[in-house]
Amino acid sequence: MQQDILVNWSPQETRVAIVENGAVQELHVERTLERGLVGNVYLGKVARVLPGMQSAFIDMGLERAAFLHVADVWQRQPDGEPPAPSRTAVPIEKQVFEGQALMVQVIKDPIGTKGARLSTQISIAGRLLVFLPQDDHVGVSQKIPSEQRDSLRRRLAKLVGDAGGGFILRTNGEDASDAELAEDIAYLRKTWARIREAATRQPPPALLHQDLNLLQRVLRDLVTPETQTIRLDSREQFGLLAKFGEEFMPAAATKLQLYKGERPIFDLYSVDEEIAKALGRRVDLKSGGYLIVDQTEALTTIDVNTGGFVGSRNFDDTIFKTNLEAAQAIARQLRLRNLGGIIIVDFIDMQREDHRDAVLAEFRKQLLRDRVKTMAGGFSQLGLVEMTRKRTRESLAHMLCEPCPLCQGKGTVRTPRTVAYDILREILREARQFNPREYRVIAAPKVIELFLDEESQHLAGLSDFIGKPISLQSENAMGQEQYDIVLL
Repeated sequence: MQQDILVNWSPQETRVAIVENGAVQELHVERTLERGLVGNVYLGKVARVLPGMQSAFIDMGLERAAFLHVADVWQRQPDGEPPAPSRTAVPIEKQVFEGQALMVQVIKDPIGTKGARLSTQISIAGRLLVFLPQDDHVGVSQKIPSEQRDSLRRRLAKLVGDAGGGFILRTNGEDASDAELAEDIAYLRKTWARIREAATRQPPPALLHQDLNLLQRVLRDLVTPETQTIRLDSREQFGLLAKFGEEFMPAAATKLQLYKGERPIFDLYSVDEEIAKALGRRVDLKSGGYLIVDQTEALTTIDVNTGGFVGSRNFDDTIFKTNLEAAQAIARQLRLRNLGGIIIVDFIDMQREDHRDAVLAEFRKQLLRDRVKTMAGGFSQLGLVEMTRKRTRESLAHMLCEPCPLCQGKGTVRTPRTVAYDILREILREARQFNPREYRVIAAPKVIELFLDEESQHLAGLSDFIGKPISLQSENAMGQEQYDIVLL
């Protein structure tokens, strides 16, 4: 698999597209004024403790208070015991109290109406290692082959010594030299010392440490052994990133290229077209089938349809081939749109067990290419596949779009006739309370046209019934559901 990374930079935003075998697979957008918070370390103040929810709200100086669950409150484990992910033995009200200054790290960005999610276990990512200053554990990434982990762990433990702090070797540190690892250890410890020093002299709430920006995270997090090139279209940013890369990520920095073409860099692989498609509900498949993707606050649903695909042999084969193609397309759409949380996939019903197994195997195979943690179950009794994808930041749609001012996010508006009948009922209510000389209806053009044509008899009948004239005024600036009834 060949991977290329395209970086489109402007003073307002940075856009990154990951292209695999000629197809756009991931999109990352960071706007200067809307930078993500994941990885940032804050000195917060406990604003409220909720024993019933075993959680606390932390004031970090942001628009909304952040959320800390008891499972994310770090506790040192007794020697010999593995760290427990959910430590509910000690209630949160016995661990934190209102007004307490607390060092926390953001593990999930604010999403929708929810504030950021926090952890009191600090982790600082370097080029080759992740530093856990509160732990003494030395570990190795699970993605490194198991037969190499023990020797790498012993080697890393020797370099770490007795200075304290835990370290985890990242995947890209598998072939690093002792000198490179020692350099990363020194850098991470220096960063932690700077964070602790800032915590002693700044009152809460305060930002103690900010994670790298998207350009720098390209080198740290997005480059893989399959990455061939990183093409950047800004000469100034290329120089800054190359300097940063030479100091911290020299292997990744060798893949940097300055793009000098006249065409915009995203035009090379029609990235802007892919962004436009990723914001729509419908995704067309090459076979003629299509997907419908509906994203809600609670979950995302993906429906597979055969569309115009009729197949060549029989109905079962047609459904099977559509579902196989859909499995590949869905895995790509999850990455492209950065969909997270609970996801329900409604494949077309298949009668044969071997077809269901093959589609599920293909779906799980495609999900393995995702750098974000995913977990997919089997087919339920209703023929649905339930899965989860870890959500750490806003989806592409939430980042680039906002609710429609006309429908307020419902996705539908009432028909002109429905609005017209609402107006007739409202006039009748007003007539029972007031006695004006005339009623004037101000509404959208389509509603006014309906009153002048098909609903003219009903309007005239109401005017006769209440004994008052009703005049009409069209207003182009009004949405279809908006109207005013003026008493003259």
